[in-house]
Amino acid sequence: MFKRIFAILAGLCLGGVVLSAGALAIAIIITYPRLPSLDVLTDYRPKIPLRVYSADNVLIGEFGEERRSFLRIHEVPQQMINALLAAEDANFYQHSGVDYSGVMRAAIGNLLTGHARSGASTITMQVAKNFFLSSEKTFTRKFNEALLAFKIEHALSKDQILELYMNQIYLGQRAYGFGAAAQAYYGKNLQDLTVAEMAMLAGLPKAPSAYNPIVNPDRARLRQEYVLRRMKELGFINDAQYEQAMAQKLVFANQADSNGFPAQYVAEMVRQAMYDRFRENAYTEGYRVYTTIDSHHQQWAYDALRAGLLDFDHKHGYRGPESFIDMNNLQGEDLSMALDDALSEIRDSGDMQPAVVQSSSSNEVRAYMRGGKIAVINGAGLDFARRALSSRVSAQQQIRPGAVIRVRANEKGYWEIVQMPEIEGAFVSLDTRTGAIKSLVGGFDFNRRSFNHVTQAWRQPGSTFKPFIYSAAIDRGLTASTMVNDAPFSFDPQDGSGKMWTPQNDDGKFMGMITMHHALALSRNLVSVRILQAIGTDYAQQYIQRFGFSAKQHPAYLPMALGAGSVTPLQMAEGYAALANGGYRTHAYFIDRIEDASNRVLAKTQAVVAGQGGTPVIDPRNAFIMTNMMKDVIRYGTGTRALVLGRSDIAGKTGTTSDFKDAWFVGFNPGLVAATWVGYDQPRSLGRYGYGGTAALPIWINYMANALKKEPEVELPMPSGITVKAGAGLHGGDEYYYDEFQTPNPDIKLNNHGTVPVAPNASDAQNGSDQPKTDTPPPADAVEKVKDQLF
Repeated sequence: MFKRIFAILAGLCLGGVVLSAGALAIAIIITYPRLPSLDVLTDYRPKIPLRVYSADNVLIGEFGEERRSFLRIHEVPQQMINALLAAEDANFYQHSGVDYSGVMRAAIGNLLTGHARSGASTITMQVAKNFFLSSEKTFTRKFNEALLAFKIEHALSKDQILELYMNQIYLGQRAYGFGAAAQAYYGKNLQDLTVAEMAMLAGLPKAPSAYNPIVNPDRARLRQEYVLRRMKELGFINDAQYEQAMAQKLVFANQADSNGFPAQYVAEMVRQAMYDRFRENAYTEGYRVYTTIDSHHQQWAYDALRAGLLDFDHKHGYRGPESFIDMNNLQGEDLSMALDDALSEIRDSGDMQPAVVQSSSSNEVRAYMRGGKIAVINGAGLDFARRALSSRVSAQQQIRPGAVIRVRANEKGYWEIVQMPEIEGAFVSLDTRTGAIKSLVGGFDFNRRSFNHVTQAWRQPGSTFKPFIYSAAIDRGLTASTMVNDAPFSFDPQDGSGKMWTPQNDDGKFMGMITMHHALALSRNLVSVRILQAIGTDYAQQYIQRFGFSAKQHPAYLPMALGAGSVTPLQMAEGYAALANGGYRTHAYFIDRIEDASNRVLAKTQAVVAGQGGTPVIDPRNAFIMTNMMKDVIRYGTGTRALVLGRSDIAGKTGTTSDFKDAWFVGFNPGLVAATWVGYDQPRSLGRYGYGGTAALPIWINYMANALKKEPEVELPMPSGITVKAGAGLHGGDEYYYDEFQTPNPDIKLNNHGTVPVAPNASDAQNGSDQPKTDTPPPADAVEKVKDQLF
């Protein structure tokens, strides 16, 4: 009887297998022809983001929904492939799309645990799912996935499949593919990673969010250790390599700056330009833009501007915590999770990290940082914010539990409390001969405020505009030795207000008769106004257009002499470049070339080099004389702090506007010009530290100390047509004159036509009708005005 029962059961089982096999065959016959075409694999065109590089090939920006760095399989290090196989599919090169031994292991494991924890998906099956299927966990999807895997294996080689997988898989941090992940997590190329770093990446495909080392470092570490053990078991690494990898401490890229390099303002300028040209395709076609930015210059500029703004802010004291978190109802694990959530909304700013105060006293502050790290601040680290530890300050200014503060690891090894400055600034430098921008920092922190102060902030230039007025005066026949009266002066603007305009010198004092040279060095306002009135505001307004300034932004009235118009820092750098390079107008540019994904050059900037093309916009003699005068701004005038650089080839001008709302310094040597501006976005007084020489000049010095450190001193040759008077200059230095105006201390002589004599200017011919002619007579009453106003 038992034999009969067994026979019946065996028959039923056999019949079931036959029926199942038949049903499976029918399902395959029906489903296989309906599978999607593999064209998307055989003609793989991933969405590759726009990438922006410095001139020396440093990645400074990336734009697109997906971070991708497409790599051919032969470009992938073998140990990266080994790590991936160890983590995901050790039998990849042996199976035909489905790993049956893996399926059996997964089935047994799932049966023993009672949970569907493993699906035994091969790399080929994952390619099928990533390209064609959803992530739903159903039998139908799994069945289609297996069939697609067979189809893919029939159409593509193993290396082709692996190449697709390694470039398509999502690995967290917006990174698709292992090339992009290497940059996102480590700021390195995949080829430069260690075995330990590769193992960490290889652990990500299983669950990118769960094993993200930035978000979940402990869980990611466990996954990495598993991958390393599997690599050792499979013979991909030996015992020594395993121990070395296990012991390596991984250092991840600074997530506060997702680009890995402080040039976000430049990257955004490129993004806007590329979008204007290519629209949405700019973000998907793999364009590469190489800028004129030098990575070293950019880092020096970034560091100099931030240091200068922080130093300025530090002088005004600690304002108090950024915000507060109510910690009364948070305890244990909930506290850590809540604090991490709160801090996740606050970006780092360089090395300034947000932290939540857990406890505070007059001697010590303990603050919670992202990931559970505790910063203990005491001693000198409390000095800046010590007043906020007193109970006598308001609750909003007090450092107490729940306060969100900024901390920084001091270079001496201890934590200190810092704060984000309210003050803003801008810095730009460029090659005086070509206009190529070497560095550009549009503000303290792009993540805080993306407004680019270099190109978008229209501010009054103050006394940094005076050199252009003096240049116009020299063009009209005045000399560096012309004596001008530094004396009280009032003017009726005739605007119907009935109020007299009475300009003042910064120190409220008057020096009487002094030379133009001396007046520029000491930035005497009254002399500048008298000079402008003598040459004519209309003439000056036309003249400044040679340097790139708009007449609309500089109305033709006397306050123009004191920089009452509107400029951007980039305009100022361009304008000063013409004085630095011998009189040639340079047009600033930041894109050197654009390449497509196939390395074809689509566009390239052809810059005109000063002196090698074009005609000077001002007389080269004028540029030479102005440069000599501005050198003495640094030797003897308002820019003497720059003497610390120990160079004789630098020149420049400080600038401070009314009520100390803007502080400037623009300076140069023959090859490099840099402009820096400091001020508040909503203009208000900078206070007693708000002079150009104290707020802006130190930033310029900090940058130039690095930029010119290894550069030899350069002096442009003196142009022909200049007479030198030894000892006639400031403090016994040489003075320079046009050959036709050689008198060291001339009165303004009138020619037979009753006009002010002016030096011939070769630039008039090409400047067009809107430029002043050298023989243009002044207004009818100019003769008397010149005599009255200058002397």
